[in-house]
Amino acid sequence: MTDPVERRSLEQRRALLRSLFDAAVAAVHPDQALPAALPPPPPSGRILLLSTGKAGGSMMSAAVRHYQTAFGLGRDRLFGIGTARHGYEGGNPLITMISAGHPVPDAGSVLAAEKTLQAAAQCASDDIAVVLMSGGGSANWVAPAGTMTLAEKQALNRALLRSGAHIGEINCVRKHLSRIKGGRLASRIAAGRIHTLAISDVPGDDPSTIASGPTVADPTTQADALAIIRKYAVELPPAALAVLTDPAMETPKPGDPVFGRTSFAIITRPRDGLDAACKAAAAAGWEVISLGADVEGEASAVAGAQARMALDLKAQGRRAVILSGGELTVTIRGEGTGGPNQEFALALAVALAGAAGISALAGDTDGTDGGRGEPSDPAGAFVDESTLARAMRLGLDAAAALADNNSTPFFRSLGDLLETGPTLTNANDLRAIVVQP
Repeated sequence: MTDPVERRSLEQRRALLRSLFDAAVAAVHPDQALPAALPPPPPSGRILLLSTGKAGGSMMSAAVRHYQTAFGLGRDRLFGIGTARHGYEGGNPLITMISAGHPVPDAGSVLAAEKTLQAAAQCASDDIAVVLMSGGGSANWVAPAGTMTLAEKQALNRALLRSGAHIGEINCVRKHLSRIKGGRLASRIAAGRIHTLAISDVPGDDPSTIASGPTVADPTTQADALAIIRKYAVELPPAALAVLTDPAMETPKPGDPVFGRTSFAIITRPRDGLDAACKAAAAAGWEVISLGADVEGEASAVAGAQARMALDLKAQGRRAVILSGGELTVTIRGEGTGGPNQEFALALAVALAGAAGISALAGDTDGTDGGRGEPSDPAGAFVDESTLARAMRLGLDAAAALADNNSTPFFRSLGDLLETGPTLTNANDLRAIVVQP
Protein backbone atom coordinates (compact mmCIF):
# COMPACT_ATOMS: atom_id res chain seq x y z
CA MET A 1 0.00 0.00 0.00
CA THR A 2 1.59 3.26 -1.18
CA ASP A 3 -1.23 5.81 -0.77
CA PRO A 4 -0.24 7.95 2.27
CA VAL A 5 -3.87 8.72 3.14
CA GLU A 6 -4.79 5.04 3.26
CA ARG A 7 -1.65 4.23 5.24
CA ARG A 8 -2.47 6.94 7.75
CA SER A 9 -6.00 5.59 8.12
CA LEU A 10 -4.67 2.11 8.88
CA GLU A 11 -2.24 3.50 11.46
CA GLN A 12 -4.99 5.50 13.16
CA ARG A 13 -7.32 2.52 13.33
CA ARG A 14 -4.60 0.29 14.76
CA ALA A 15 -3.73 2.92 17.39
CA LEU A 16 -7.42 3.12 18.33
CA LEU A 17 -7.65 -0.65 18.66
CA ARG A 18 -4.60 -0.80 20.93
CA SER A 19 -5.97 2.04 23.08
CA LEU A 20 -9.23 0.15 23.56
CA PHE A 21 -7.35 -2.97 24.62
CA ASP A 22 -5.16 -0.99 27.02
CA ALA A 23 -8.24 0.68 28.54
CA ALA A 24 -9.80 -2.74 29.19
CA VAL A 25 -6.64 -4.08 30.83
CA ALA A 26 -6.22 -1.03 33.06
CA ALA A 27 -9.81 -1.29 34.26
CA VAL A 28 -9.37 -4.85 35.54
CA HIS A 29 -5.97 -4.56 37.21
CA PRO A 30 -6.18 -5.56 40.90
CA ASP A 31 -4.66 -2.27 42.05
CA GLN A 32 -7.94 -0.64 41.03
CA ALA A 33 -10.38 -2.70 43.08
CA LEU A 34 -8.64 -5.05 45.51
CA PRO A 35 -7.61 -2.76 48.41
CA ALA A 36 -11.15 -1.59 49.15
CA ALA A 37 -12.43 -5.18 49.15
CA LEU A 38 -9.88 -6.61 51.60
CA PRO A 39 -11.26 -7.48 55.06
CA PRO A 40 -9.80 -5.80 58.17
CA PRO A 41 -7.32 -7.78 60.26
CA PRO A 42 -8.70 -9.94 63.07
CA PRO A 43 -8.42 -8.42 66.57
CA SER A 44 -5.52 -10.59 67.66
CA GLY A 45 -4.94 -13.29 65.07
CA ARG A 46 -2.99 -13.46 61.85
CA ILE A 47 -3.92 -13.19 58.19
CA LEU A 48 -3.21 -16.14 55.90
CA LEU A 49 -2.71 -14.83 52.35
CA LEU A 50 -3.01 -17.30 49.48
CA SER A 51 -3.07 -16.40 45.78
CA THR A 52 -3.10 -18.16 42.45
CA GLY A 53 -3.52 -17.45 38.77
CA LYS A 54 -2.21 -14.94 36.29
CA ALA A 55 -3.03 -12.12 38.69
CA GLY A 56 -1.65 -14.09 41.64
CA GLY A 57 1.47 -11.91 41.89
CA SER A 58 -0.17 -8.52 41.48
CA MET A 59 -3.05 -9.40 43.82
CA MET A 60 -0.63 -10.59 46.49
CA SER A 61 1.48 -7.44 46.16
CA ALA A 62 -1.58 -5.21 46.41
CA ALA A 63 -2.84 -7.08 49.49
CA VAL A 64 0.49 -7.00 51.33
CA ARG A 65 0.95 -3.32 50.51
CA HIS A 66 -2.54 -2.56 51.84
CA TYR A 67 -2.09 -4.39 55.14
CA GLN A 68 1.35 -2.87 55.66
CA THR A 69 0.37 0.73 54.92
CA ALA A 70 -3.18 0.79 56.31
CA PHE A 71 -2.60 -1.35 59.42
CA GLY A 72 1.16 -1.52 59.91
CA LEU A 73 1.18 -5.34 59.78
CA GLY A 74 4.42 -7.26 59.30
CA ARG A 75 5.65 -10.82 59.21
CA ASP A 76 4.26 -11.56 62.66
CA ARG A 77 0.70 -11.01 61.39
CA LEU A 78 0.95 -11.86 57.67
CA PHE A 79 1.90 -15.26 56.27
CA GLY A 80 1.09 -17.46 53.30
CA ILE A 81 2.06 -18.56 49.81
CA GLY A 82 1.48 -16.89 46.46
CA THR A 83 1.36 -18.63 43.10
CA ALA A 84 1.38 -17.19 39.59
CA ARG A 85 2.10 -18.26 36.04
CA HIS A 86 5.77 -18.11 35.03
CA GLY A 87 6.66 -14.47 34.44
CA TYR A 88 3.65 -13.13 36.36
CA GLU A 89 5.05 -13.38 39.90
CA GLY A 90 5.63 -9.67 40.59
CA GLY A 91 7.88 -8.37 43.34
CA ASN A 92 6.90 -9.19 46.91
CA PRO A 93 9.57 -9.51 49.62
CA LEU A 94 7.18 -10.58 52.40
CA ILE A 95 5.25 -13.55 50.95
CA THR A 96 6.98 -16.35 49.04
CA MET A 97 5.86 -16.57 45.41
CA ILE A 98 6.00 -19.81 43.43
CA SER A 99 6.02 -19.93 39.61
CA ALA A 100 3.78 -22.52 37.99
CA GLY A 101 2.82 -23.72 34.54
CA HIS A 102 -0.06 -22.58 32.35
CA PRO A 103 -1.99 -23.71 30.34
CA VAL A 104 -0.41 -27.09 31.10
CA PRO A 105 0.58 -27.60 34.76
CA ASP A 106 4.15 -28.44 35.70
CA ALA A 107 6.21 -29.38 38.75
CA GLY A 108 5.81 -25.82 40.03
CA SER A 109 2.04 -26.32 40.02
CA VAL A 110 2.37 -29.37 42.25
CA LEU A 111 4.82 -27.64 44.59
CA ALA A 112 2.55 -24.59 44.83
CA ALA A 113 -0.50 -26.68 45.71
CA GLU A 114 1.36 -28.67 48.37
CA LYS A 115 2.80 -25.51 49.95
CA THR A 116 -0.63 -23.90 49.87
CA LEU A 117 -2.24 -26.87 51.62
CA GLN A 118 0.55 -26.84 54.23
CA ALA A 119 0.01 -23.13 54.89
CA ALA A 120 -3.74 -23.71 55.17
CA ALA A 121 -3.15 -26.21 57.97
CA GLN A 122 -1.19 -23.63 60.00
CA CYS A 123 -4.22 -21.46 60.78
CA ALA A 124 -5.77 -21.03 64.21
CA SER A 125 -9.37 -20.21 65.05
CA ASP A 126 -8.55 -16.52 65.67
CA ASP A 127 -6.88 -16.17 62.24
CA ILE A 128 -8.57 -15.24 59.01
CA ALA A 129 -7.71 -16.47 55.51
CA VAL A 130 -7.74 -14.21 52.44
CA VAL A 131 -7.69 -16.24 49.23
CA LEU A 132 -6.94 -14.26 46.07
CA MET A 133 -8.19 -16.03 42.96
CA SER A 134 -7.73 -15.34 39.27
CA GLY A 135 -7.92 -17.16 35.97
CA GLY A 136 -5.10 -19.61 35.39
CA GLY A 137 -5.35 -20.89 38.95
CA SER A 138 -6.63 -24.26 37.77
CA ALA A 139 -3.27 -25.02 36.16
CA ASN A 140 -1.22 -23.21 38.81
CA TRP A 141 -2.54 -25.32 41.71
CA VAL A 142 -2.35 -29.05 40.97
CA ALA A 143 -2.78 -31.69 43.67
CA PRO A 144 -3.63 -34.95 41.88
CA ALA A 145 -6.22 -37.06 43.67
CA GLY A 146 -5.86 -40.75 44.31
CA THR A 147 -2.84 -42.29 42.61
CA MET A 148 -2.83 -39.94 39.62
CA THR A 149 0.57 -38.63 38.57
CA LEU A 150 1.50 -35.19 37.26
CA ALA A 151 2.19 -36.72 33.84
CA GLU A 152 -1.32 -38.15 33.71
CA LYS A 153 -2.81 -34.80 34.74
CA GLN A 154 -0.77 -33.04 32.07
CA ALA A 155 -1.85 -35.46 29.35
CA LEU A 156 -5.51 -35.19 30.34
CA ASN A 157 -5.27 -31.39 30.50
CA ARG A 158 -3.77 -31.23 26.99
CA ALA A 159 -6.46 -33.54 25.64
CA LEU A 160 -9.25 -31.42 27.12
CA LEU A 161 -7.71 -28.20 25.79
CA ARG A 162 -7.52 -29.70 22.29
CA SER A 163 -11.01 -31.21 22.40
CA GLY A 164 -13.03 -28.01 22.02
CA ALA A 165 -14.54 -28.30 25.52
CA HIS A 166 -15.40 -24.94 27.07
CA ILE A 167 -13.77 -23.76 30.28
CA GLY A 168 -16.66 -24.77 32.54
CA GLU A 169 -16.48 -28.35 31.27
CA ILE A 170 -12.70 -28.49 31.60
CA ASN A 171 -12.85 -27.19 35.15
CA CYS A 172 -15.57 -29.67 36.10
CA VAL A 173 -13.18 -32.50 35.28
CA ARG A 174 -10.27 -30.76 36.99
CA LYS A 175 -12.24 -30.29 40.22
CA HIS A 176 -13.05 -33.96 40.53
CA LEU A 177 -9.46 -35.05 40.07
CA SER A 178 -7.92 -32.72 42.64
CA ARG A 179 -7.26 -32.46 46.37
CA ILE A 180 -7.40 -28.63 46.31
CA LYS A 181 -10.07 -27.63 43.77
CA GLY A 182 -13.85 -27.87 44.01
CA GLY A 183 -14.11 -26.55 47.58
CA ARG A 184 -11.46 -28.83 49.00
CA LEU A 185 -9.07 -26.00 49.95
CA ALA A 186 -11.76 -24.48 52.17
CA SER A 187 -12.03 -27.73 54.10
CA ARG A 188 -8.27 -27.61 54.77
CA ILE A 189 -8.20 -24.05 56.14
CA ALA A 190 -8.73 -23.98 59.90
CA ALA A 191 -9.09 -20.18 60.17
CA GLY A 192 -12.16 -18.69 61.77
CA ARG A 193 -13.19 -16.99 58.51
CA ILE A 194 -12.24 -17.51 54.87
CA HIS A 195 -12.59 -14.54 52.53
CA THR A 196 -12.15 -15.21 48.80
CA LEU A 197 -11.66 -12.27 46.45
CA ALA A 198 -11.59 -13.07 42.75
CA ILE A 199 -10.88 -11.58 39.36
CA SER A 200 -13.29 -13.33 37.04
CA ASP A 201 -12.15 -14.55 33.64
CA VAL A 202 -15.14 -16.77 32.84
CA PRO A 203 -18.45 -16.09 31.08
CA GLY A 204 -21.18 -15.68 33.67
CA ASP A 205 -18.68 -15.11 36.52
CA ASP A 206 -19.48 -18.48 38.12
CA PRO A 207 -17.49 -18.68 41.41
CA SER A 208 -17.19 -22.46 41.12
CA THR A 209 -15.55 -22.12 37.72
CA ILE A 210 -12.99 -19.39 38.47
CA ALA A 211 -9.73 -21.32 39.11
CA SER A 212 -11.97 -24.38 39.59
CA GLY A 213 -13.52 -23.02 42.79
CA PRO A 214 -11.14 -24.18 45.55
CA THR A 215 -13.04 -22.35 48.31
CA VAL A 216 -16.65 -22.66 47.14
CA ALA A 217 -19.15 -25.50 47.05
CA ASP A 218 -19.10 -27.58 43.88
CA PRO A 219 -22.53 -28.00 42.22
CA THR A 220 -21.16 -30.50 39.68
CA THR A 221 -20.75 -34.22 40.25
CA GLN A 222 -18.47 -37.08 39.34
CA ALA A 223 -21.15 -38.19 36.89
CA ASP A 224 -20.97 -34.78 35.20
CA ALA A 225 -17.20 -35.11 34.84
CA LEU A 226 -17.53 -38.58 33.31
CA ALA A 227 -20.17 -37.32 30.88
CA ILE A 228 -17.78 -34.61 29.67
CA ILE A 229 -15.03 -37.17 29.17
CA ARG A 230 -17.40 -39.27 27.07
CA LYS A 231 -18.75 -36.25 25.15
CA TYR A 232 -15.31 -35.31 23.85
CA ALA A 233 -13.97 -38.88 23.60
CA VAL A 234 -11.03 -38.05 25.86
CA GLU A 235 -8.90 -40.97 26.99
CA LEU A 236 -9.04 -41.40 30.76
CA PRO A 237 -6.17 -43.09 32.64
CA PRO A 238 -7.20 -45.88 35.06
CA ALA A 239 -6.14 -43.82 38.10
CA ALA A 240 -8.48 -41.01 37.04
CA LEU A 241 -11.35 -43.41 36.42
CA ALA A 242 -10.85 -44.81 39.92
CA VAL A 243 -11.22 -41.33 41.42
CA LEU A 244 -14.29 -40.45 39.36
CA THR A 245 -16.10 -43.65 40.30
CA ASP A 246 -15.35 -43.61 44.04
CA PRO A 247 -18.23 -41.92 45.95
CA ALA A 248 -15.88 -41.13 48.82
CA MET A 249 -13.90 -38.85 46.45
CA GLU A 250 -16.86 -36.59 45.60
CA THR A 251 -16.37 -32.84 46.09
CA PRO A 252 -18.11 -30.93 48.95
CA LYS A 253 -21.55 -29.65 47.99
CA PRO A 254 -23.73 -26.63 48.87
CA GLY A 255 -24.87 -26.91 52.47
CA ASP A 256 -21.61 -28.40 53.71
CA PRO A 257 -20.85 -26.77 57.11
CA VAL A 258 -17.37 -25.70 55.97
CA PHE A 259 -18.93 -23.07 53.71
CA GLY A 260 -20.76 -21.49 56.63
CA ARG A 261 -17.57 -19.59 57.49
CA THR A 262 -16.69 -18.48 53.98
CA SER A 263 -17.42 -15.41 51.87
CA PHE A 264 -16.82 -14.85 48.17
CA ALA A 265 -16.68 -11.61 46.18
CA ILE A 266 -15.69 -10.79 42.61
CA ILE A 267 -13.67 -7.56 42.52
CA THR A 268 -13.42 -7.23 38.73
CA ARG A 269 -15.03 -9.10 35.89
CA PRO A 270 -14.87 -9.22 32.09
CA ARG A 271 -17.78 -6.80 31.91
CA ASP A 272 -15.63 -4.11 33.57
CA GLY A 273 -12.96 -4.38 30.90
CA LEU A 274 -15.49 -4.37 28.08
CA ASP A 275 -17.29 -1.34 29.55
CA ALA A 276 -14.00 0.56 29.75
CA ALA A 277 -13.28 -0.19 26.09
CA CYS A 278 -16.81 0.90 25.12
CA LYS A 279 -16.40 4.20 26.97
CA ALA A 280 -13.04 4.81 25.33
CA ALA A 281 -14.46 4.16 21.87
CA ALA A 282 -17.43 6.45 22.50
CA ALA A 283 -15.15 9.18 23.84
CA ALA A 284 -13.16 8.94 20.60
CA GLY A 285 -16.33 9.66 18.65
CA TRP A 286 -17.27 6.21 17.39
CA GLU A 287 -20.64 4.49 17.43
CA VAL A 288 -20.31 1.56 19.83
CA ILE A 289 -21.93 -1.81 19.26
CA SER A 290 -21.36 -4.10 22.23
CA LEU A 291 -22.06 -7.80 21.86
CA GLY A 292 -21.50 -8.42 25.56
CA ALA A 293 -18.78 -9.87 27.75
CA ASP A 294 -19.89 -13.52 27.56
CA VAL A 295 -19.57 -14.43 23.88
CA GLU A 296 -18.69 -18.11 23.48
CA GLY A 297 -18.31 -20.51 20.59
CA GLU A 298 -15.81 -21.85 18.07
CA ALA A 299 -13.41 -19.03 17.22
CA SER A 300 -13.71 -19.37 13.45
CA ALA A 301 -17.52 -19.49 13.56
CA VAL A 302 -17.75 -16.40 15.77
CA ALA A 303 -15.32 -14.62 13.46
CA GLY A 304 -17.52 -15.39 10.46
CA ALA A 305 -20.59 -13.99 12.20
CA GLN A 306 -18.80 -10.81 13.28
CA ALA A 307 -17.32 -10.34 9.81
CA ARG A 308 -20.84 -10.35 8.34
CA MET A 309 -21.89 -7.78 10.93
CA ALA A 310 -18.94 -5.54 10.07
CA LEU A 311 -19.66 -5.79 6.34
CA ASP A 312 -23.32 -4.88 6.97
CA LEU A 313 -22.26 -1.80 8.95
CA LYS A 314 -19.91 -0.79 6.14
CA ALA A 315 -22.68 -1.16 3.59
CA GLN A 316 -24.86 1.10 5.74
CA GLY A 317 -22.12 3.72 5.86
CA ARG A 318 -21.85 3.57 9.65
CA ARG A 319 -18.64 4.56 11.46
CA ALA A 320 -18.64 2.08 14.30
CA VAL A 321 -16.69 -0.20 16.62
CA ILE A 322 -17.96 -3.71 17.37
CA LEU A 323 -16.78 -4.84 20.81
CA SER A 324 -17.12 -8.21 22.52
CA GLY A 325 -15.65 -10.24 25.34
CA GLY A 326 -15.96 -13.85 26.41
CA GLU A 327 -13.86 -16.92 25.82
CA LEU A 328 -13.79 -18.69 22.47
CA THR A 329 -12.75 -22.27 21.86
CA VAL A 330 -10.70 -23.93 19.16
CA THR A 331 -11.12 -27.57 18.25
CA ILE A 332 -7.58 -28.47 17.25
CA ARG A 333 -7.41 -30.31 13.93
CA GLY A 334 -4.03 -29.15 12.66
CA GLU A 335 -0.45 -29.23 13.88
CA GLY A 336 0.24 -25.50 14.06
CA THR A 337 0.61 -23.05 16.95
CA GLY A 338 -1.71 -20.27 18.00
CA GLY A 339 -4.51 -19.37 20.37
CA PRO A 340 -8.24 -18.63 20.18
CA ASN A 341 -7.77 -14.89 19.66
CA GLN A 342 -5.26 -15.36 16.85
CA GLU A 343 -7.52 -18.03 15.34
CA PHE A 344 -10.42 -15.57 15.50
CA ALA A 345 -8.31 -12.85 13.85
CA LEU A 346 -7.15 -15.17 11.06
CA ALA A 347 -10.68 -16.44 10.38
CA LEU A 348 -11.92 -12.84 10.41
CA ALA A 349 -9.32 -11.80 7.83
CA VAL A 350 -10.36 -14.68 5.57
CA ALA A 351 -14.06 -13.84 5.95
CA LEU A 352 -13.54 -10.12 5.29
CA ALA A 353 -11.50 -10.89 2.14
CA GLY A 354 -9.69 -7.56 2.18
CA ALA A 355 -12.76 -5.33 2.56
CA ALA A 356 -11.54 -1.76 2.83
CA GLY A 357 -12.03 0.31 5.97
CA ILE A 358 -12.26 -2.59 8.44
CA SER A 359 -9.57 -3.28 11.05
CA ALA A 360 -9.67 -5.53 14.09
CA LEU A 361 -7.84 -6.67 17.19
CA ALA A 362 -8.44 -9.82 19.22
CA GLY A 363 -6.46 -10.27 22.41
CA ASP A 364 -6.42 -11.85 25.83
CA THR A 365 -6.30 -9.31 28.66
CA ASP A 366 -3.76 -11.49 30.51
CA GLY A 367 -1.21 -10.82 27.77
CA THR A 368 -0.94 -14.37 26.42
CA ASP A 369 -3.13 -16.16 23.91
CA GLY A 370 -2.49 -19.88 23.69
CA GLY A 371 1.24 -20.28 23.22
CA ARG A 372 3.60 -22.57 25.06
CA GLY A 373 3.39 -21.10 28.54
CA GLU A 374 6.13 -18.49 28.09
CA PRO A 375 5.81 -14.86 29.26
CA SER A 376 6.76 -13.81 25.73
CA ASP A 377 3.76 -15.54 24.14
CA PRO A 378 1.62 -13.16 22.04
CA ALA A 379 -1.62 -11.77 23.43
CA GLY A 380 -3.44 -11.86 20.10
CA ALA A 381 -3.30 -10.27 16.66
CA PHE A 382 -4.33 -7.35 14.43
CA VAL A 383 -5.96 -7.57 11.00
CA ASP A 384 -6.96 -5.02 8.36
CA GLU A 385 -7.69 -4.80 4.64
CA SER A 386 -4.00 -5.26 3.81
CA THR A 387 -3.57 -8.53 5.73
CA LEU A 388 -4.31 -11.00 2.95
CA ALA A 389 -2.47 -9.03 0.26
CA ARG A 390 0.67 -8.75 2.37
CA ALA A 391 0.43 -12.45 3.21
CA MET A 392 0.24 -13.38 -0.47
CA ARG A 393 3.35 -11.33 -1.23
CA LEU A 394 5.17 -13.36 1.42
CA GLY A 395 3.87 -16.63 0.03
CA LEU A 396 1.52 -17.22 2.97
CA ASP A 397 -1.86 -18.93 2.51
CA ALA A 398 -4.32 -17.67 5.13
CA ALA A 399 -6.87 -20.41 4.54
CA ALA A 400 -4.21 -23.12 4.82
CA ALA A 401 -2.85 -21.57 8.03
CA LEU A 402 -6.38 -21.54 9.45
CA ALA A 403 -6.95 -25.18 8.57
CA ASP A 404 -3.69 -26.08 10.31
CA ASN A 405 -4.48 -23.96 13.40
CA ASN A 406 -1.21 -22.16 12.62
CA SER A 407 -2.07 -18.54 13.33
CA THR A 408 0.99 -17.47 15.33
CA PRO A 409 3.60 -17.97 12.56
CA PHE A 410 1.21 -16.35 10.07
CA PHE A 411 0.84 -13.14 12.07
CA ARG A 412 4.47 -13.15 13.18
CA SER A 413 5.58 -13.10 9.55
CA LEU A 414 3.35 -10.07 8.94
CA GLY A 415 4.46 -8.25 12.10
CA ASP A 416 0.83 -8.22 13.23
CA LEU A 417 1.00 -10.03 16.56
CA LEU A 418 -0.29 -8.19 19.62
CA GLU A 419 2.62 -8.50 22.03
CA THR A 420 2.10 -6.91 25.45
CA GLY A 421 4.04 -9.12 27.84
CA PRO A 422 2.40 -10.15 31.14
CA THR A 423 -0.35 -7.70 32.11
CA LEU A 424 -0.58 -9.19 35.65
CA THR A 425 -4.35 -9.47 35.42
CA ASN A 426 -6.84 -11.70 33.61
CA ALA A 427 -10.40 -10.77 32.75
CA ASN A 428 -10.90 -12.82 29.61
CA ASP A 429 -10.66 -11.68 25.99
CA LEU A 430 -11.40 -8.46 24.15
CA ARG A 431 -12.27 -8.30 20.47
CA ALA A 432 -12.69 -4.99 18.65
CA ILE A 433 -13.63 -4.42 14.99
CA VAL A 434 -13.40 -0.88 13.62
CA VAL A 435 -15.58 -0.06 10.62
CA GLN A 436 -14.72 3.17 8.80
CA PRO A 437 -16.68 3.66 5.55
